[in-house]
Amino acid sequence: MRRTVLVTALLAALGFQLQAQVPTDRILRAAAEPQNWLTYNGTYMSQRYSTLAQITPANVAQLESKWVVQNQVFGAWQSNPLVVDGVMYLTQRPNDVMAVDAKTGRLFWLYRYTPSADSKVCCGANNRGVAILGDTLYMGTLDGHLVAIDARSGRPIWNIEVGDVKLAYSITLAPLIIKDKVLVGVGGGEFGIRGFVVAYDAKTGKEAWRTYTIPGPGEPGHDSWEGDSWKTGGAPVWVTGSYDPALNLVYWGVGNPGPDWNPDQRAGDNLYSDSVIALDVDTGKLKWHFQFTPNDGYDYDSTQVPVLVDANWKGTPSKLMLWANRNGYFYVLDRTNGKFLAGTPYVKVNWSSGLDANGRPIPTPQPPGQPTWPGNQGGTNLYPPSYSPRTGLFYFSAWQDYATIYRKETTKFEPGKTFLGGGFTVLAPVPGAPTVGIGRRSPINNWTDEVGNGAVIAMDPQTMKPRWTTPQFDVTDAGMLTTASDILFTGGREGYFLALDANTGKVLWKTNLGGQIVMAPITYQVEGKQYVSVISGHTLVTFALRDGVK
Repeated sequence: MRRTVLVTALLAALGFQLQAQVPTDRILRAAAEPQNWLTYNGTYMSQRYSTLAQITPANVAQLESKWVVQNQVFGAWQSNPLVVDGVMYLTQRPNDVMAVDAKTGRLFWLYRYTPSADSKVCCGANNRGVAILGDTLYMGTLDGHLVAIDARSGRPIWNIEVGDVKLAYSITLAPLIIKDKVLVGVGGGEFGIRGFVVAYDAKTGKEAWRTYTIPGPGEPGHDSWEGDSWKTGGAPVWVTGSYDPALNLVYWGVGNPGPDWNPDQRAGDNLYSDSVIALDVDTGKLKWHFQFTPNDGYDYDSTQVPVLVDANWKGTPSKLMLWANRNGYFYVLDRTNGKFLAGTPYVKVNWSSGLDANGRPIPTPQPPGQPTWPGNQGGTNLYPPSYSPRTGLFYFSAWQDYATIYRKETTKFEPGKTFLGGGFTVLAPVPGAPTVGIGRRSPINNWTDEVGNGAVIAMDPQTMKPRWTTPQFDVTDAGMLTTASDILFTGGREGYFLALDANTGKVLWKTNLGGQIVMAPITYQVEGKQYVSVISGHTLVTFALRDGVK
């Protein structure tokens, strides 16, 4: 039985109430409020760029830890905090929401939601955060529910089922607020679900529209699935999308088809898996799509963050979408219509020999037992990238020289059970040996890579070439944050929190926090002081300059 528990801190018990009024126009103009962090990716454009500039290359070495919050449940803590007028709202595993003082870390209230015992998720009890509208917070749950919570007191307002938990539907992403709607996508691709994006009325929880990521009979693209394979084809949505108000289009990345590693069981392109889809916000109608990896047999989810950029393209002002895909290619798309503009590999790729004029990959499947580059985790993954309008560069984490060997098996679908179609092993230099990288020396810790090979890449979309690459000791799962002082904040698996020069990749400052850094840092300002918060392992650490430093 599901249990919901509300724990209220002393301040709330004494009648203290938080004031959190965030109407839609504030979210629309979030870039004008750099002191806050109002959405999962900072703004609807998802650039993770802040105009705050108090922390500079000259003083970044004077950062010090100001406060720390510990997650109560061990595991990869993937939450992205929101900051609203001095209050931070964040989730902790599995489905708790906390309101804390963004200056001191003091707890105001804790809302605890216990997911159903029937919950099934492929990759850990992850929750990536909440959304806010007015004075209400919204959280998706591991058992496929959407919960509305009073941001002032932490008390639940309503709770609705989005997907059947017994069929392994889940929600791990942070919801997206647009106008008067709350949008979420569902996870469960490894369990043979049929993915979808759904919008609800923010006040009542009433469903406004639902768009399936696998087209049904009579819908365009349905013939890209052989037989009834569309019914169990996966195509989940588990990373928050982006929005263009001028076009009234919301963009979502769609995950892999199922079964994961046996495309023979689902012949065809398998639309709209491994795609970005553009939906009309008011109706949910599909306006366009672009598929990165047709008939994917490598688990190359396209659930990366769609980064929206307004810039010149070949001399013409354009609405662009930048995308470093898990399949090893970096893309530039026209976000008005999904047209392919350019694409290039950013890591070693041998599953494809290149992209044709329309951006469709030219398949070169490897013989059974031979390695495929990039490997199962891809060239990059869900880690949020960043784009700086000052440098014109797109920053993201990459796994280099990483490959896997796949095996295909015929899998029978059973509701609520994994539906994988095989498996994989990570390539090792000799059977049974540890996986190694290329042995380049990392400027971060001056050690030679021994396990994997991660890197931070600064890609120039105009030249389609990296401006610089900073290697890391290990493969990295960290996201990116850039600021107006040309600092790039990121981290790595070995626990380092880093400040890099956004123009050159030079390490300006580093500190080891002891735990793997998975998600992207955020920055905000309270009472004139700029803070940077990052999660390391099961600890959230917030930094600011030492008192008196300018």
